[in-house]
Amino acid sequence: MQSGQVAVFRKEHFNSAHRLFNPEWDDATNLKVFGKCANPNYHGHNYELVVKVTGTPDLKTGYVIDLKLLSDLIKNEVVDRFDHRNLNLDIREFKNLNPTAENIAIVIFNILRPKIDSNLSLLIRLYETERNFVEYEG
Repeated sequence: MQSGQVAVFRKEHFNSAHRLFNPEWDDATNLKVFGKCANPNYHGHNYELVVKVTGTPDLKTGYVIDLKLLSDLIKNEVVDRFDHRNLNLDIREFKNLNPTAENIAIVIFNILRPKIDSNLSLLIRLYETERNFVEYEG
């Protein structure tokens, strides 16, 4: 039987606080650009993370990737690090990087990419709200 590319998805959830802020700007400029997301006391989101892995199913297992292993990887590397944290203060990758949804997706990609077989493609979809989401695939 011939196999083509198959995409598998794992959905996870985490809650984090952040503040969108450019330290090179004054408070008025930050407020103008980022609105209430520039609140000095931070604000939070209930993030939904979807990790998409695409590849050819293994001939012996039928898996593109074992979803239990993918789930454990996401939990250990992302959810346990980001859940109930202040991204600006607690996550080293955001020490000098504005934690926008775009940048969060890139950071998650960069955390997971080295741990997933390079023959498989990886896409990160991150929902910041029900209506606002970003995708990043490197």
